[in-house]
Amino acid sequence: MDEITQSIREFSLPARILVFLGVALITHLIVVVIRSLTSMMITSHKTRRYRKLRSVGTLATSTIVFTLYFLATGLILRELGVSLTAYLASASVVGLAIGFGSQGVVQDVVSSLTFIFSDLIDVGDLVEISGKVGIVKAITMRFVELEDAMGASVFIPNRTISNIVSYPRGYVRCIVDLTLRGEDEVKTKMHEVADTLMHSYHEQFAGILIREPSNEGRITLQTGKEFLRLKFRIWPNRGGPIESYFLQELTAEMKKLDPDYQAWMINVSYEVERKVVETKQMWAWRTT
Repeated sequence: MDEITQSIREFSLPARILVFLGVALITHLIVVVIRSLTSMMITSHKTRRYRKLRSVGTLATSTIVFTLYFLATGLILRELGVSLTAYLASASVVGLAIGFGSQGVVQDVVSSLTFIFSDLIDVGDLVEISGKVGIVKAITMRFVELEDAMGASVFIPNRTISNIVSYPRGYVRCIVDLTLRGEDEVKTKMHEVADTLMHSYHEQFAGILIREPSNEGRITLQTGKEFLRLKFRIWPNRGGPIESYFLQELTAEMKKLDPDYQAWMINVSYEVERKVVETKQMWAWRTT
């Protein structure tokens, strides 16, 4: 190392500056290549723990590149006769001033690190943040990017996030229980009509549904009451059309089969499905 340093000192001033700049640029390119290869490897894995490393890698790369050029600038200034001690002292003062002037940016970075290391949210989660509902597309050093039900990208500054509502299933389950009345033939007809209406509703209001609705079949209670259960998987707070248009049209169709059928015989509810608890793995090298 001493021989290399001595050899560089034998160069002319412009040549030494070019050497420092060249080393910085080459190192920067190496870092970019490593980051790109790592990103490709992470993207090829669909598990949550690998996607989280993408944000950590971005932060690490930015830190390395900043340190690299900071040192390169100091070495160049030293060749121009500026004391390295004075450079570090002035840089500290400037950094302190910038820190006070950009407290919002610092808060964004600290908040993003909190999200990453505490495993609060992850890419692909359905969440509600600051009144905005959407699927998390990216967690950067300054923003959390959501894609809402309209397909729009919503950027929320990290420092403004005060609470997070997470939907682990990735949707809200809206249940429609249709009471079946009359003879078996009438019940079968009600079943068929409701199933057809459910699928036509999916075609008409596909925007509020995250997944295709499903017919859960008939359920008979101990009291003998029988009803048909339809399941809709929707965006949060988007159940209005089900409670209004679908319910009204379904009631009207049931009245055609049974004139005494009443609207209260159809119940709309929002429930949480049973879920097998899975242990989140925040880092790629953890196996338990």
